[in-house]
Amino acid sequence: MKKQKEFNFHKSRRITAHEVETFRKAIEQKLGVRRAKRGRPRKSPGTKFEPISIRLHPLAIAWAKKEAKRRGTGYQTVINEVILKKVTQ
Repeated sequence: MKKQKEFNFHKSRRITAHEVETFRKAIEQKLGVRRAKRGRPRKSPGTKFEPISIRLHPLAIAWAKKEAKRRGTGYQTVINEVILKKVTQ
């Protein structure tokens, strides 16, 4: 019998949320250990950022992006750090 190299996903079906929960409980019962919930942990209220829209001069954005690339972080992080430094002085 010839071995199939790739799985045909068009013939498969999605598992339901109920099935996922059933499988999770069976694994926990078999291993005797609770499985960690997946996803990002919640932030505390004081550290949660608020999404806003702001207009900045193109030179300010270019500087922030260049600085972010140099540091290896995101440019919004650089802008946030500069603003927080000014506010907390």
